[in-house]
Amino acid sequence: MGGGLKLLSRLPLASSNCSVSHLSFSFCSVSTQLCESNPEPFSQPFIFNDDKAPYNHEQLHKLRLLLQQGRMESAYRIVKFLVISKSPFPSPCELLSSLSVSCPSLKTTLSNMLLSICCESKLHGEAGDLYGLMRRDGILPGFDSVRMLVESLLETKQFNMILDLFTDIVEMGFRPDKFMYAKVIQAAVKVGDTKRAMELLDSMKSRGVSPNVFVYNVVLGRLCKEKRIKDAEKVFDEMCRRRLWANTVTYNTLIDGYCKLGEVNKAFNLRDRMKNENVEPSVVTFNSLLSGLCKLGRTIEARRLLEEMRENGFLPDGFYSANGQGAMDLYNMASREGVKLNNYTSNILINSLCKEGRVDKAEGLLTTLMENGLVPDEVVFNTLVNGYCRIDDINGAIATIERKESHGLRPNFISFNSLIDKCCGMHKVEEAEVWVRKMVEKGVRPGIETYNILINGYGKLCNFDRCFQILEEMEISGMKPNVVSYGSLINCLCKYEKSLEAEIVLRDMIGRGITPNALIYNMLIDGCCAFGKLEDAFRFFDEMFRMEINPTLVTYNALINGLCRNGRLKEAEDFLPQIKSSGYSPDVITYNSLISGHSNARNAKKCLELYEAMKKSGVQATTKTYHALIRACSKEGITLVQTLFNEMLEKNLAPDRAVYNAMISCYSENGNVEKALSLRDEMLKRGIHPDKTNIIA
Repeated sequence: MGGGLKLLSRLPLASSNCSVSHLSFSFCSVSTQLCESNPEPFSQPFIFNDDKAPYNHEQLHKLRLLLQQGRMESAYRIVKFLVISKSPFPSPCELLSSLSVSCPSLKTTLSNMLLSICCESKLHGEAGDLYGLMRRDGILPGFDSVRMLVESLLETKQFNMILDLFTDIVEMGFRPDKFMYAKVIQAAVKVGDTKRAMELLDSMKSRGVSPNVFVYNVVLGRLCKEKRIKDAEKVFDEMCRRRLWANTVTYNTLIDGYCKLGEVNKAFNLRDRMKNENVEPSVVTFNSLLSGLCKLGRTIEARRLLEEMRENGFLPDGFYSANGQGAMDLYNMASREGVKLNNYTSNILINSLCKEGRVDKAEGLLTTLMENGLVPDEVVFNTLVNGYCRIDDINGAIATIERKESHGLRPNFISFNSLIDKCCGMHKVEEAEVWVRKMVEKGVRPGIETYNILINGYGKLCNFDRCFQILEEMEISGMKPNVVSYGSLINCLCKYEKSLEAEIVLRDMIGRGITPNALIYNMLIDGCCAFGKLEDAFRFFDEMFRMEINPTLVTYNALINGLCRNGRLKEAEDFLPQIKSSGYSPDVITYNSLISGHSNARNAKKCLELYEAMKKSGVQATTKTYHALIRACSKEGITLVQTLFNEMLEKNLAPDRAVYNAMISCYSENGNVEKALSLRDEMLKRGIHPDKTNIIA
């Protein structure tokens, strides 16, 4: 698209002495105006210099008369022909310019007509340029034309431009309707700007425009994607209070959100509510529930659900499972039911096995599927290549690429990227570069992901000079580094206490027009906190707000951890309300940082209070939690410590060296040497050696 739209968001409105009409183009309701006797030119006319000049002049004259007479349908046909043929006017802007010279009073009518035609004809770039010209000339587009322009931008996925356009028309005094709000909220969600989407929803309600189910579904989808299920619940409750009936999409969105967070019971409760409200489940409903059960290893319930699917006339179109054995069980059951797997489903199943390192099982399954008529596609082979790389079997990955070629499938950048990434992960960056050259020899152009892998690989080896060279090579080859390119470098610099260099990279990144995201700032904040540079950490935190980048739970956890490690416990706890107001809930990392901080301060009471709050909120404790608790409570008596140790064992958490050492020290200090020695023997049997500092009195 041309520059029209990019410049529109803060263009000045027409001056007060300029008469401007709000006209929407339609065939039956356009006010006609006669040409002024002494028109004032507003732009340079288009010069005819070909053999068709008389015909072109005739067409323009005819068009002018039709517009003056209000014969809009006939005028529309001529304008559309002139726009699509691009003869004699290369662009709609030049057509508008030429006609307006002789009859400026028709400028508004023709502008809206042209804008509608451009949008209808999918001339998206021309529509944007025309809108920019209209705004510069003080013409306010009609509401129908703006709606069509929004649709045009949505179709071409120019979501940021939709948001700019919306800001502009609201400042012009337009009152957006339900349709307009729905599309703009959809655009905000597409660019990941949840805050803007929520603000638009609030604006919609405050202006008396009632959101519909579509709008709520769009917002719910974004919140669930960000795992902000509590906020999603609030939006859903509000929707119900407004007496809007949730549909299948609404329920599927929430059910999938719950399942991805492991809250399968809540998902099934929603499914029951669907039944009560006579909302029909779809295959998506069942697949989300099936996925949630498989991830938790609840295979028996998954089998029952599969049977229910069959009874409802659904057959699973995929096994969305990270649990390979559960997926295999379901595959065997589906096979007995006569379900034939397609490539998509087969790949999900093979992928689940590869993720567990069971590549041999995946190969065996592929052989069986091929015997049953499956023709493997490149996705299946790419999955296997990645599977071999996961288990450090480079030769197996190479053999799979060769096998892929023998099936008539060319290797693509995905296959090579898996190999290159594995080489970098094994610190074999020179070998990784060899594979980049082989990639080029095979006619596969390295993508930005390839370069990002190399930057990350060299960064982990502290070879930052090579990282900067790769960034230069990307620029030379015409490939613009993205936020991931800079993020990989910033992350590595932060991990090696090079926060100054990391900030220089950040400033260079911003200077090149690449907007950092929350992940970048999280790296910087975490790096500063890890090395005690809290002042710099909070400087970056403040910068996030200035740049309107919402902090994530990772941001808050990094700051809380940094504060706790420096004994600033009150400040750390002050972040808890802020976490909740941002739509997040404290997780195990949050609680572990706070408990460890109070443990270092020997505040057993506070540690236990946090532990109870942790359990009440449903956050599962880890070995690290119990280590901090045991250490804090060692002076409170052996009974309490033993209770905590037993709770840890009941949760199937294996004690590590730190826990054993803390327990042995506690028993030793309390005079129970026999128990201390018993734990020491148990520790040694498990292959864990005690610290030298752990001396049994």
